[in-house]
Amino acid sequence: TEAGAGDAGELAAALVRNRRYMRPREPYRAEGYYTAEAQAERLADGAARWFAVDGERIVGAAILSGIVLGPLCSASLGYWVAEAYTGRGVASALVAEVCRAAREELGLHRIEAGTMLDNFASQRVLEKSGFTRIGTAPKFLHIDGEWRDHHLFQLLLHDDPPPGVPRDLPAEGDRA
Repeated sequence: TEAGAGDAGELAAALVRNRRYMRPREPYRAEGYYTAEAQAERLADGAARWFAVDGERIVGAAILSGIVLGPLCSASLGYWVAEAYTGRGVASALVAEVCRAAREELGLHRIEAGTMLDNFASQRVLEKSGFTRIGTAPKFLHIDGEWRDHHLFQLLLHDDPPPGVPRDLPAEGDRA
């Protein structure tokens, strides 16, 4: 489900419900982050977001941030799933939907993602979704009080040229 401004209250509640569970894998969040007001601001920031829902409850979320068009056509993927919903295919379905939208709706060429070295479940989700591990970044993100190394992954969505670039470029001497 694509996220909307009206989801801020339930998103804040979902984050509060899963705060302790997510802490070892999340950057430090000030207390104000867990409010509906803060989540409303985040939902209005222009990043693309999706939710996994069970009835009216948000049980997971994904975001494409750092969206760059032009010759790069790329974004960074982040996601989480509520503790009670891990191991049930929720993350895989959410990531698959984000990848579909990134290609078909946003026209992106590439999505990147990173996981802590010991986050094997998230690595499996990415690999199952077609991502390839492309390296390891030392001290990549400050998580739970320390700079943590991360494995980096990417998914190439297509090989089409960016919008406005002809598929078959003329030879150098033939350009007008």
